[in-house]
Amino acid sequence: MDAFVLWLAQGLGLGRIPVAPGTFGSLGGVLWFLFLVNIGPLWVLLGGILFGLALSVWASAVAERILMEEDPGSVVIDEIAALPVAFLPWALSDYLRDGALPPAETFLQSNAWVITVLLFVLFRVFDIAKPWPVRQSQHLPGGWGVTIDDVLAALYVALVSLVLVV
Repeated sequence: MDAFVLWLAQGLGLGRIPVAPGTFGSLGGVLWFLFLVNIGPLWVLLGGILFGLALSVWASAVAERILMEEDPGSVVIDEIAALPVAFLPWALSDYLRDGALPPAETFLQSNAWVITVLLFVLFRVFDIAKPWPVRQSQHLPGGWGVTIDDVLAALYVALVSLVLVV
């Protein structure tokens, strides 16, 4: 069971990539967002994000215990779970305008892919730079500290995205 939870916490193996595992985990977060937005109504997107965040808190705490390390670099489920938060204003804007979530390809076509890449890059910048209170949130116990800092980084990006997409 420990091996499975560790594999999950390491983003189905993305965190084991020796170079820039957080970046690869964030790419997994883009895929998670596109999956969620494509499969269902708004409640599926919101529920999937909440489920992913709860799973991240739990799996990160277990991974810390297994690896005997605080916030191990190979644990990227936090990036995967948090990154969709950065895209929420965009998806909600389309939902409020059209009454439905946009299909996944909306975020990858035409000029929209530029905004998608920009939001991804901004997420990485805020995750790495850790402006207040992102860095301070890492001191929360267990999986909370691992996950909340990424959620806060994603919220910073979500605020910036309000200017870009709303």
